[in-house]
Amino acid sequence: MRAIGQDGFGGPEVLTVVEVPRPEPGPAEVLVRVHAAGVNPTDAWHRAGGGLGGRIVRLGWDVSGVVEAVGPGVTLFAPGDEVFGMPRLPQPAGAYADYLVSPARHLTRKPARLSHVQAAGLPLVALTAWQALVDTAGVRPGQRVLIHAAAGGVGHVAVQIAKALGTEVIGTARTEKHDFVRALGADSVVDYTRVDFASAVSDVDVVIDTIGGEYGPRSLRTLRPGGLVVSLASPAEAALAGPARALGVRATFMIVEADQGGMREIARLVESGQLRVEIDRVLPLDQAARAHELVEAGRTRGKIVLNVAG
Repeated sequence: MRAIGQDGFGGPEVLTVVEVPRPEPGPAEVLVRVHAAGVNPTDAWHRAGGGLGGRIVRLGWDVSGVVEAVGPGVTLFAPGDEVFGMPRLPQPAGAYADYLVSPARHLTRKPARLSHVQAAGLPLVALTAWQALVDTAGVRPGQRVLIHAAAGGVGHVAVQIAKALGTEVIGTARTEKHDFVRALGADSVVDYTRVDFASAVSDVDVVIDTIGGEYGPRSLRTLRPGGLVVSLASPAEAALAGPARALGVRATFMIVEADQGGMREIARLVESGQLRVEIDRVLPLDQAARAHELVEAGRTRGKIVLNVAG
């Protein structure tokens, strides 16, 4: 089968199409014929040598496809079922390929209203947003939530999930993306290139920080007493613990995990019309390097997806 491989760490140019043996599912696993694979910043980070102890890994965690075969003990799926999910993260999954083996319970059934390309754009960003807002922050109806990079991959999904949970949503984005962010449900949007968001926003219960760096410390100033910054980009505990305590607020760092229960909730939001994914660009598998270039440029609106079966 075809897969994207790399001989060493480096820029997008190290990614090439290789031929590898088709995997076989083991106990409690399924073999998925990949139709589409989402591309995320973490893929580029691993490609450049940032993850898993410096080991080269098979890239890609977002997948949508059709079950080809099931291993012993699998009862949830049968060959022919359409599925999507985010297998194995932070361990390698290898979605940039014609076939992928996944633990059965890392996948769920693809909503009928989504194409494979749309479905492949959702799992990592939607699970990240769900686990940040629901599992980590425990947001409640009526609370105020600030979402950084609200037009980006995680951000544009987090806006929709936060609205579905009954919160008031404030997003940060460039002015040209404000209409898009408002159409997702944001109540207000701040252009972070023109205005200091930390001065423009206050009395926030939860901040979802998808950017890291200085955004964490500055976000502390927007919180009401007892509020929480959830950092998705860099560990926040060490750098922010002291300043957060001094201000009477909290900060934490979260890494997304495979989660079938969360995926079922995401599928439910999709089926009810409360959640959609914005696809910025669709590229064939052999243009994975170009996909990484676009992701690393940081100017995409929504997601980049590889059309594998197309």
